Amino acid sequence: MEPSSKRPRTEASPKPKLEDQLRDAIKAKHYSRHTADAYAMWYRQYVLFHGKRHPLEMGAEEISAFLQHLCVTRNVAAATHNQALNALVFLYREVLKVELEGIEKSRSRRQKRLPVVLTVPECKALLGAMSGTEGLMARLLYGCGLRVAELLALRVKDVDLGGGVVTVRGGKGDKIASSNCLSV
Repeated sequence: MEPSSKRPRTEASPKPKLEDQLRDAIKAKHYSRHTADAYAMWYRQYVLFHGKRHPLEMGAEEISAFLQHLCVTRNVAAATHNQALNALVFLYREVLKVELEGIEKSRSRRQKRLPVVLTVPECKALLGAMSGTEGLMARLLYGCGLRVAELLALRVKDVDLGGGVVTVRGGKGDKIASSNCLSV
């Protein structure tokens, strides 16, 4: 057998490095290896950002400065920002046994973005320029929120032009749905 490059830890051996302690704590909680890799990476970046200072010498102000750097300078996404925050909170709580005050307020929120393909005036102009069968189909898709498959399955008796109602049969979940979306 070849001698192992790692010596077993004994009472006289030095305390393991902080990154090893971090990985051991993550392993003890049965987190993924990928989580351990990501948290270790954020720990290293945090320490390097602050000139290789030990995390016990730093606190909430330094974490906030690092997170601010991620947002402003590196322009990271909200999920990336939150992962970095989670890694540092885990390091302080689980490994260093230090409770940080007010750090949870640093969480980033994802913006709710609605996809805008066309503005309302552009939609009106587009639908106004269409005529015939295609125009009717486009108006039903847009006005009633139908899926293409539902639109193609419509029958004449499903459209009530007088009442302005479209009945969709066999739509999502095989339900029958009526929509008051036709303007006469």
